[in-house]
Amino acid sequence: MECTLAERKSFLSKKKLVYILKYRIDEKEREFRFTEMLKESGSGLSGGDLDSSAGFGFKKTTYRTGSGPREETIEEQSALFGKIYNYAFDFKAVRAAVEQKVREAGFSAAYRITPIGL
Repeated sequence: MECTLAERKSFLSKKKLVYILKYRIDEKEREFRFTEMLKESGSGLSGGDLDSSAGFGFKKTTYRTGSGPREETIEEQSALFGKIYNYAFDFKAVRAAVEQKVREAGFSAAYRITPIGL
């Protein structure tokens, strides 16, 4: 499941923040494993930076917080991105709704911070 939370547009540049919920169903164990993350991507022209002496260059980036050695919760990721983007999204309500539907279907829900071992 993906949902765009916010977009920032400026002269020849665009950035987007997306909420992603990934899951795996284990029929044998009757378990629904899921994780959440925020992903920011951007494209367009950017002003000169330390790596570029020309002043302008084309830049397209995609990355996600938590992909390195430190794994953050969705709340920690949101606090970081909240400094850049203006959005309101209730992660706890989404998680609670997913867990309720999973239980109604006769499965147990297992929330994981990291997608490894989903």
